[in-house]
Amino acid sequence: MRFSRFIFAAATCAGLAACGDTTGEQAILGGGAGAVGAAVLNADPLFGAAVGAAGNVLYCKTQNTCN
Repeated sequence: MRFSRFIFAAATCAGLAACGDTTGEQAILGGGAGAVGAAVLNADPLFGAAVGAAGNVLYCKTQNTCN
């Protein structure tokens, strides 16, 4: 069980690193990944969505590989 959570967490992090074409898409992708990750880890999905959205937008805006 612990190993499957690790795999899911790694997949969620990979999803957070996926940039959308617009800031809205970046927030939606990050928010979705954060909410799902938080739900699997029995944390607050709303907080996970907020952190995921903010993290993905910040990542995408600071990296040259994203739009």
